[in-house]
This record gives sequence, structure tokens and C-alpha cells, in this order.
Amino acid sequence: MMSSIRSIHDTVVPGLKPASKRIMPHSLASKLGLSILLLSVPIFVASLGLLFNQSRHMIREEAVGRANSVLSTKMQHICRKLNAIETATNANSRFVLQYLQPDSLLSLSHKVVYYNLNVDGCSISTEPYIFPEYGRYFSAYSIREGDSIPTVVEEPYEYFEKAWYKTPREQQKSCWVNFYDETDSLKVTLDGMIASYCKPIYNADGHLIAIMSTDISLQRLSKNITEERPYPNSFFMMIDQEGHYFIHPDTTRLFKQTIFSHANPRLHADIIALGHEMTEGKKGYMAAVIEGEPCMVCYQPVPGTTWSMAIVCPDSDILKPYHQQVYILVPLLIFGLIAILLLCHRVVGHAIHPIDELLVKTQCIAEGNMEVYIPHSQRTDAVGRLQNSFATMLQSLHFHMGSVRYSTEQAQLRNEELNKATLLALEADKQKTAFIQNVSHQIRTPLNIIMGFAQILNDSASTPDGNTILSDEEMKSITETMSHNSQLLSRLVLMLFDSSETGLTEELLATAKHDKVPCNDVAREAISYINLHYPSLSIKLETEVPDDFSIQTNRLYLMRSLREILYNSAKYSDGQHVVIRVLTGEKKPESQDATEGAKATPVVRFIIEDTGKGIAESDHERMFKFFTKIDDLSEGLGLGLPLAKRHARNLGGDLTLDADYHDGCRFIIEIPQCSA
Repeated sequence: MMSSIRSIHDTVVPGLKPASKRIMPHSLASKLGLSILLLSVPIFVASLGLLFNQSRHMIREEAVGRANSVLSTKMQHICRKLNAIETATNANSRFVLQYLQPDSLLSLSHKVVYYNLNVDGCSISTEPYIFPEYGRYFSAYSIREGDSIPTVVEEPYEYFEKAWYKTPREQQKSCWVNFYDETDSLKVTLDGMIASYCKPIYNADGHLIAIMSTDISLQRLSKNITEERPYPNSFFMMIDQEGHYFIHPDTTRLFKQTIFSHANPRLHADIIALGHEMTEGKKGYMAAVIEGEPCMVCYQPVPGTTWSMAIVCPDSDILKPYHQQVYILVPLLIFGLIAILLLCHRVVGHAIHPIDELLVKTQCIAEGNMEVYIPHSQRTDAVGRLQNSFATMLQSLHFHMGSVRYSTEQAQLRNEELNKATLLALEADKQKTAFIQNVSHQIRTPLNIIMGFAQILNDSASTPDGNTILSDEEMKSITETMSHNSQLLSRLVLMLFDSSETGLTEELLATAKHDKVPCNDVAREAISYINLHYPSLSIKLETEVPDDFSIQTNRLYLMRSLREILYNSAKYSDGQHVVIRVLTGEKKPESQDATEGAKATPVVRFIIEDTGKGIAESDHERMFKFFTKIDDLSEGLGLGLPLAKRHARNLGGDLTLDADYHDGCRFIIEIPQCSA
């Protein structure tokens, strides 16, 4: 690879001049400069024109949003006032029938005005002759005059024909009405412009008793509305369902003219359309010529009433920023043309910039730096094709270098795997050697004992005079010792056979043959087997199942599992408290998610418990591994517990150590009551 890099470094590319001496082709620079200039100037002028027109549209859209926002805010302000008045009227109207007395009605009228700052006046006017002492007319009225609230019984007049009495009486429901008190009898505001919430009050028989009317000054409401305007010359107006003005900056139109007054259908179609939109309770905005000036009008109905409110914004205010753009456009054009000239110069320099980059990067590659990246170009001219050629060449170099790097990494990985395999083989060889030594020791010891006693029996079977040397008791002890050691040899051979591949195959075949096994009998048989090896050991049997209780499983391998656990308890415990318990139970599914809807399995548990030093917690996992001894100095091959666990699992159950028991060891063998 280094030789290939040197060859690239030493190669001279014909026709390639040093960077300090390269000259840009005159034709290419001229073409680029002219093309950019011819394209940029029309685009720039068109963009400015589009921007100028678009700004007009955006300014109008912004004006609509701004006007609607102010209108919505004012509408919320009006709604809060009207709702407060409606709430006060509805809350106090129930006291009219409860306290239907002149003095009580005067007090109630005064209380409504006193406790509600939005209320300018309140009248409770009764039907004719409700109070005979007052004759046909009785109207209790309270009015807010500065800080005082005078309350009086109004002078008799035909209020039954007034809009605030007649309208709710005819409609038989609460409603808002607006009217103009020409006599200015209320003296609430200038010219007596009033809006009233009128509520009819009926007795238990459904007869009208009185009209409760709560007033608000439209003059004061108009002042509150016009405090904030989106534009200097904008104004608010409000009309009723017939188009009458009752809020307008021109007070001469209030209650006397409608929006349709003096509107020529041919010349003022926009005003007529606006009037119909508002009187029909619609919401929106439209352009209209008002008082000879183009305006933008946003309108929406007043909730709970038949009124409609609008905000009128003159175009002269809205488009004022637009007209100011003319003073900006001329300097912008001048500076834009200068910018285009500078841009042309910069674009020409940018056009030959890829050649500069290619030269620098090829020099780096020639010096041996292969980390250079050359991107592919989308250009189709000579510069683009040259750049793509170099990019393809560099990709090929990277590919071949990557192949070499990949082969090296794979070789390293294989070496690491070989090292790991070697370590495993050494460990296996070490374990094999230790196992063979254990097997030799475990077999040689009982064989030596048997051979020694056999020699004793042979040498002392009889004397020349025909008499035996050994007594009956000695003969019995020798035979028992030989039997015990032969059983040890048989157990070792059986364990070796079970741990082998042949033994595993036969075990799997054997477990397929299920017998009907009495639980208590197999436990007693296992105890008897252990007592042959440890006659002095007392093993206690505690069972919760009757003697005729049986499970369907393989008797041989259940017996082997019980024997191995009992054998360990006899060998490693204190030999005083060995107990085997037999009880039934249920085994829940191991994974709740994977066995959703699965039922618990009935099992039989054989619990073997002893007292003694027990097994350290750090050895709980490794004690079930084959050929693993917890104590290297103890007897055994490290096969008992692993084989017992394998037998239990092949029977569909399991062998576990109770980690919560600390007085010794407690092993639990779980076998299904009916193995699969």
C-alpha cells in the first residue's frame, strides 16, 4: 500500500499547472458573468415588484387580524357587562313576587343598582292596579347619579307602550332593548340613550305581574368601547336588528337613521350588503366605501341580543406603511443593482472554486493522506465531470483500502476466537484431569476395602485343624462393609452412566414410560435406601397426602432424585434433623405475559430439609453444574445434584434450593401430578 501511495505521489499529471500559476479561462469567466447578470437583474426587479404587491396583501391581512382582535376584545368587554346585568336581574327578580309591596320593590330596585356597578338604573314596573292605592301605574325606579343612587316612584305615565315594557310583554321572555328617551326623563346620560335588559315576572297562575328592567347607559358604553382603537381614524358602530345606529361617532344618526338611510342601491351596494350582513347577525369582514373613503369593516353579532357591532378602519390608515415603502424602494433598487454586480463577481470566483479544491485535495492524496473526501458534483460542464472523475477514483482507493482493513480485522477476530477456544480447551482438559483423579480415588478406595476384606476372608476362612478364625460378629461386620462399598461402587458407576450421552438417551426414553407411583411409598423406599448406608441416621417422614395418593410419573428417576438429596443430607448435615415432607400444591406460570390465561399446574412437592452448615449463597448457581464440587476435599464426583435436577426436569418438574432457609439445606422437588 505504501508503494502505491508513493507511485501516486511521484506521478505527474500532464497539463496541470501549479496553483500559483493557474489562469482562469477567459471565455468561461465571461460566460458566467454575463449569464448571472442577465438572470439576476430581471429576477431582482420581479422579486421587488412581487414583494411590493405581496406586502399590500399582508398589510391588509394583518389589519383584518388586528381589527378582529380589538373587536373581539371589545365584544368580550360588552358581553361581560351584559352578562353581569342579566345575572343581577335574574338573581333579584325572584324577590319581586316574594316581597310584592311598594316599599320592598323600591328597596329591591335600589339594591340592584347599588351592588352592581355596571347597572345605571333599575325599574320595577307593575301591571295596572296591582297596588290600588297607586291607581293604574306603579313604577319603582333607581338611578345612578355620580356617587348617589336616588330611588323614587315614577310619576304616572303610559309606560305600557314603552319598548322596555311592551317588547318583553309581547314576547313573553327576557330580552335586550335599546331606546331613546326623547323627554330625557331619566337623566341618565346625554340625550337619554338607554339599553335595558327586561325580564317579565309571572305569578304562580302564569299571569304577568311586572316587568323588571335593568338599564345601562349607551353613552357610557360607547366611551368604554372607543377608548382603544387599532388605527387613529378608526371607529366603532353598533346597530340593532332594524339597522338603527345606537353607537356611532356621528351622534346625529343615533336612533334617527339606519345604516340603509341615504344609501343608493346603485352607488352604495357595499353599504347595503354590509347592513344586511349585520342585521342578519353574521360575522366577517368586507371592504366598503364609507363617507367617500375606502374602508375595511369587521363585524360580528353581540351574543344574547339582536345587535351587531362593527369596527371601521380607513384604508388610508391601514395602507400608510405600504405607501411609505415607496421611499424605501428607490434606494433598495440602487443598492440591489450594486449587490448584483458584486454577486456576479463572487459567482465567477465560486465557479472556479471546485478546481482549487480539487488541486488541494489531489496534492494531499499524492502526499499519502487518504482521509480526503471529494463529493460528486451535479454540474455537467467540464469542471463537474473532472470533479466526478476524481471522486470516483478516490472511492475506488477507499474501497480497496477498506477491503484490506476488513481482512486484517477479520484475521484479528479469528485470532481472538482461537485464543478463547484454546483457553476453553485448557480449562476442559484441566477439569477432565481433575474428574479422572476424583473417579480414580472414589473407585479405588472402596475397591481396596473390598479386596482387603476378601483377602482376610480367604486367609482366615479355616485353620489346619478345621476351625474358623473369625467370629460370627466379625464375619457379619466384614460382609456389611463389603456390601456398603460395593453399593458405593454401584452408585458411582450408575452416576457415570447417567451423566454420559448413552445414559442421557436411555433416561429420556425411560421418562416416557409413566407409572402410577404412590408418593408416600416412594419416600419410604428412599429413606430405607439411605438407612442401608447410614443405619444410625433417623429420617423423619411428614406427609399431607394419604397412602393411596399416587402420581403418574417415572418411579425410577423420581427415586434417584430423592435418594441423591437424602444422601447429601445424610453426608453433610449434622445427622440429627433430616425430614422429608410430602405435600400437594399448584405451580403458577413463570411468565405472566407469555402465559396469559394459562392455569396453574397441580404438583406434588417433596421437601427434604436438614440442619447443618448448609451451602453458601455464592455456590447456589454452580452446585447444579456437572462435575462441579462445592468442597474439593469432600467425597463425590460433582454429579449428584446435577443428575437429580436433570431427572426432575425430565419428569416435567424441577429441583430447587430454598434460599430463605438458613439453618441448613432445604431442597424442593416439584413433580406434576400427571406428567405430560
